[in-house]
Amino acid sequence: MPRKPKITSGKQKLKTHKATAKRFRMTGTGIVVRTKKGKSHLRRNTSKRTKAQLAETVALKGAGFIKRVKRLAPYMRKYKANPPA
Repeated sequence: MPRKPKITSGKQKLKTHKATAKRFRMTGTGIVVRTKKGKSHLRRNTSKRTKAQLAETVALKGAGFIKRVKRLAPYMRKYKANPPA
């Protein structure tokens, strides 16, 4: 059986840094947001108010951080969230 011919067109696909894709997402207006830390364990002694505040997302500040996240997850703009599996 003959092999399929290789498609040699333009640019290569960019790889997504999976850890970045899991930690950050983009809102509909284009703002990069992240979740807060301290949500995994040892939350028994934490107050309800603090636990409720941990559920909120925080907008990423700093042009350098935003630029780095966009470079590591190039298709985040396209999907507005984590890319489909």
